Amino acid sequence: MTMVTIATMPTSKRFLSPRQLRGIGGVAACMAIWEIFAHSGLFSTALTPPLEDIARTLVSLVMSGTLFVNAAYTLARVAFGMGLAFVTAVPLGFLMARSRFVERFIMPLVSVLLPIPSLAWVPLFTLWLGIGDTATICVVVYAAFFPLLYNVWAGVRSVNPLWIRSAQAMGAGRWMLYRQVIWPGALPYVITGLRLSLGRAWIGVIGGELLASPVYGLGQLIFNAKEFLNASVMLSVLLFIGVMGVIFERFVFQPIEARTVRRWGMTSGS
Repeated sequence: MTMVTIATMPTSKRFLSPRQLRGIGGVAACMAIWEIFAHSGLFSTALTPPLEDIARTLVSLVMSGTLFVNAAYTLARVAFGMGLAFVTAVPLGFLMARSRFVERFIMPLVSVLLPIPSLAWVPLFTLWLGIGDTATICVVVYAAFFPLLYNVWAGVRSVNPLWIRSAQAMGAGRWMLYRQVIWPGALPYVITGLRLSLGRAWIGVIGGELLASPVYGLGQLIFNAKEFLNASVMLSVLLFIGVMGVIFERFVFQPIEARTVRRWGMTSGS
């Protein structure tokens, strides 16, 4: 009787959805592959530590506070760089989409600079600005700026002209047009641009911390561990960065999308 009850349990009362189960299965498969590789003997366990060593090192870094201190510095650089990129890329993207003159002036620069990896600028920024936070933050701004600028431009251009003409016919002024029509219509692209920018900002900040040599940061923690051939620390930090990415997606971007994009009816609710 109990087995029948469990089998007919409604989907809404299950602890995990099929999508979540598939995600957990993928993570478990990756962990199993790594464990097999670590014990295969191809490399020393000092270079490919098993999962239990990585977990032990991660707990040690957390308990000592080392991980959180360095993560705080890295997050501060990412937040500051993303903030600067946002306040410059969004207005410029709107201006490019609404002005042919500005678009023809800026777009060639975007086409040239967008493919250049942010890490390629680290040596130059270090020469110009010296080692430390300034050079690292500039790398973050460069990494985050262009994906966001391009997506804002594409989002504004994708807004249905019929919506704009209808709003103007009903007497909407310039400010109301931007706030009630263009901004909501471009939001899916803006959020996508933020996601891409954050990913590139993480790449930029870790690379900047590795090469521009600030005192604290997750990149510096990885670099110091490399000097002592401490693969457990490096992999623990990489795992922490991956978890941070999941947290940003689950608790930052998805709530923003739910409260803004769906509010305007631009996507279908789940």
